[in-house]
Amino acid sequence: MFPISAKSGSTLATWLRGLDAPELARLLAARPDTASAPEPRSVGELADRLQRPASVALALPQLALPYLQVAEALVALGPAARDVLGSLLDAADGDRAGALDAVLGALADHGLVWPDGNGLLRMAAPLRQAWDAPLGLDAPLAQLLAGTTSDELGRMLAALGIKPSGNSKQQRLVALIEHHSDPARVTALVAKAPAAARNLLERQASRAPERSGFMLFGAPPSDSGPGERWALARGLLIRQRHLYGPARMPAEVALALRGPDWHAPFTPVPPVPRSVPVTAPDVEREAAAAAMAFAAHAASVVRACAATPPARLKAGGIGARELSRIGKAAQCDEIVLRLALETAGEAGLLARDGDRVAATSAYDTWAEEEPADQLAVLLRTWWRLPLTPGGSRDEDGKALPALAGTPPCGGCVQARHGLLTAASRLPAGEGAADPRDLGPLIVWHRPLVDELAQDATPFATLIREAELLGVLALGALSPIGAALLADDSRALVGACRQLLPAASGTARFGSDLTAVVTGTPSTALATLLDSVANRETSGAASVWRFSPGSVRRALDAGLTSEAIAADLAAVAVEPLPQPLSYLIHDTARSHGRVRVVSAACVIHGEEPALLAELAAHRKLTQLGLRQLAPTVLISRTAPDKTLAALRSAGYAPVAEKPDGSVRVERAERPRAATPVPSPRRPGGRSRSPQADVRTADARAAVDLSALAARLVAGPQDVPEPDPRDGRPYDSDTEEVIAGYARNLSSTDVRQLAHAVTAGQAITIEYVATSGSETVRTLSRLDLDPPYLRAWCHLRNDERVFTLSRIHGVMPA
Repeated sequence: MFPISAKSGSTLATWLRGLDAPELARLLAARPDTASAPEPRSVGELADRLQRPASVALALPQLALPYLQVAEALVALGPAARDVLGSLLDAADGDRAGALDAVLGALADHGLVWPDGNGLLRMAAPLRQAWDAPLGLDAPLAQLLAGTTSDELGRMLAALGIKPSGNSKQQRLVALIEHHSDPARVTALVAKAPAAARNLLERQASRAPERSGFMLFGAPPSDSGPGERWALARGLLIRQRHLYGPARMPAEVALALRGPDWHAPFTPVPPVPRSVPVTAPDVEREAAAAAMAFAAHAASVVRACAATPPARLKAGGIGARELSRIGKAAQCDEIVLRLALETAGEAGLLARDGDRVAATSAYDTWAEEEPADQLAVLLRTWWRLPLTPGGSRDEDGKALPALAGTPPCGGCVQARHGLLTAASRLPAGEGAADPRDLGPLIVWHRPLVDELAQDATPFATLIREAELLGVLALGALSPIGAALLADDSRALVGACRQLLPAASGTARFGSDLTAVVTGTPSTALATLLDSVANRETSGAASVWRFSPGSVRRALDAGLTSEAIAADLAAVAVEPLPQPLSYLIHDTARSHGRVRVVSAACVIHGEEPALLAELAAHRKLTQLGLRQLAPTVLISRTAPDKTLAALRSAGYAPVAEKPDGSVRVERAERPRAATPVPSPRRPGGRSRSPQADVRTADARAAVDLSALAARLVAGPQDVPEPDPRDGRPYDSDTEEVIAGYARNLSSTDVRQLAHAVTAGQAITIEYVATSGSETVRTLSRLDLDPPYLRAWCHLRNDERVFTLSRIHGVMPA
């Protein structure tokens, strides 16, 4: 039944201890979060990690639709036999039964479901929290009757005509559950019910339950109709104490009333999109054209930001005005612009610099690389980017800024992975006739994904991004996409180098004062042409146009006409055309006939001899005086300092107002302003939370087979470290955290201490003062015992957490 053999034991730890090393290694590979540092030191510790809510929450988004459907059905049934589950999913035999076994095996590989020795399927406890009403069912009868008294249970059994084996509450509860768990008994009972009760029960069995609220004062309402009172008296409906709202129907009763012909959804086979034949050369040719165009546009976008850093909005991010300016300079559409900016920002090529976004030192290294290597960097970043960069509108249709530092979106990453997985499953030699048909496939492969509100068709923006990057071409997966899906950096670089030619270092100059570069221009060539001409188009071929204004720009940068002509001739395929040479020399001939000089202030008077004396005075040389006319001097020093220096030298100058009148100088009466203390941010740091997000490449590789062998051969339990036993803590930080975080295991203490010391992000399970449990991803950790100050990615703000209320720690 299972690819992993069934071992005895109802707990996950017991089942794991019965696995051999290859089976355990397969599980570790399916749940890579369990193998991250620090490594689990025992099978018991591994089982504890697998059953944490944060770990289960990380595993579920990676599962395809049939896995979630089976998990939901099992949550609705509780521990159930394989045959019962198969009957519910209409997978008792045939191909569907084989598909169900494969799904159960995969869920076992993830440590979410496992068989026990009694023929029942067990599941991780946090899995039940993933659905409020699995299959539209309420809680099972045992849970709904938890607060019912023994006398009430006795009255229900009496109404049903059932005599329990004893009069204790437990015996009565077992008898009632046994009766309601038999669909034949329940349907026979409802068939004899009054019409009002029968109609009420049938309606409630077919719809999702409504959650009840709390009664603050008084007792639950008792004005139920006769049909509801009949059902309540027999336990077919349950009204819990201190709650209001409709009575709740136990899951066993709802399943019985839905009948044997009702089956839970189970879609083991993905939808089949319309396809057309494609050849590998055609796919590579189309992908190469798209990738080449994007590489050129991305280089232009980042180069424009490096030349003139865009201003940031007060609310954060680059607004529409700056986006329009950069897009015009780079000659690209908005989606290409946003894609280039977001990937470049995440890759560290651009970063916030005060109120602007400027290029970093990493950009200089990146700019010198070949186009294929540049593209590979951006593709790796796009593959793990925790947002959809092409998203330009929110739910209300308002424009969104770029590089705004939005909270991480795990559903966006899973949608990207689902798209490439869907494309990889298409038959060999075929591509989607319409790329939009890949949308339903994405939902099948990754049901827990996020869609953009701006998309008219499902995942239209994401699919367009993949086409622009050359990941998808002609509706099929390109070699670039295959390398991304395999998460193979070396194969990705190889695919990019195969599809993209080397950067072009030459240009063809035309008599129409244009320069044409085929392919992607090298950084040196693009810098030269940008300095002396205006770019008109970019992509597979780039065009620059020369004009008097563009040549004048180069002359203003300090170049001479001879240097410009020599630099252009060095990159020209043929001799420079005569019109271009004439333009360069004619523009240089008129350059500099009018000069502009900066001055802090002007000194003038009616006596040329006096001004000449000031210009030659030794004590005034620090003013930087320069004589422009017999009666005019300019000074590089501010007016007040110039006045003070002249008076100190024995002269008697006066200051003038802008209108030429004499400025009367009166002593001011300064008064101290009331000091306003600057607000203090918690933790005392203002670093961007994006600086703390770790990439998958930063984590050291784990030999899963060796780890599995150590876990199988090692002890089942490892005692917590105790300094009194000669096993000191690894650091002072670990000892401090252990002293306050009493609810954490030694492994969690080490992991949290490591995150604080290394400045890494972390995910915690936290219990608030209200008693509610929550899972938070934190970065910018600042230990301030007994508190932990950190940036909360859920609230997008800095928060303070009490160490004693942290109940679990997981890698971010």
